Amino acid sequence: MSLILRNPHSVDAVLRTRPTDVLEVRLSPNQPSPRWSAIADLARHHEIPVRMSLAASERHSTSRGKSERVGAASAIISERNELLVDQLFTPEMTAESGLWLALEQLQDPHNVGAIFRTAAFFGVKGIILTKDHSAPLTATVYDVASGGLEFVPFAIASNLSRTILLAKSAGLSILGTSEHAEEAVESVPLDSSCLLIFGNEEHGLRRVTQQNCDRLCRLQHQGEIQSLNVSVAAGILMSTLAKGSQPKKGN
Repeated sequence: MSLILRNPHSVDAVLRTRPTDVLEVRLSPNQPSPRWSAIADLARHHEIPVRMSLAASERHSTSRGKSERVGAASAIISERNELLVDQLFTPEMTAESGLWLALEQLQDPHNVGAIFRTAAFFGVKGIILTKDHSAPLTATVYDVASGGLEFVPFAIASNLSRTILLAKSAGLSILGTSEHAEEAVESVPLDSSCLLIFGNEEHGLRRVTQQNCDRLCRLQHQGEIQSLNVSVAAGILMSTLAKGSQPKKGN
């Protein structure tokens, strides 16, 4: 399926990791920015068509069956293929300690995109998204991720409980997140690989998922506001846990 991306950082990441999936680059009829000019040069290097963008009244029909406006600079790309869930927990993937994420029924594409961007920043080894009641990986997710979706392997799970079992079999500890958890994240041991699970923006983790976790943790609020947007909380938790999941360097 094709997507129209408008964030030049997202387009640049696709060009550098899988250029054959960039179908076309469209520049603004006005003077393109230096960033888009560099993207156009890289696209031409890969023999990808570079054209002027369509007028605002014209539309591009995507393979999703939707008609989207094409305004300023943009690129048409193919979606990145997901892995099978099993492929995220192979011996090669788990040979060194690290941090994996699972997103259970997150429905805001901006949250999903922001989490992918932060995950790429902290070197998260893989992300599992749930198939049902979850935001699809639209152009909005790609653009908010600002290239992060190209650098973090991901899989879409139809059964999160089975995924948790796979992760446990691969030696990962399972850490759920809940603002009602008794344990603060600062108390979580940072001596092993971890699957960190975030729940739905409104309802949090499902009960069955909580029961499958080895432990639940929360962020300790310091002020009057007692909860955070899930993507903000995810960033703080990744910052805390990724430090402990890095492979130890020799002396």
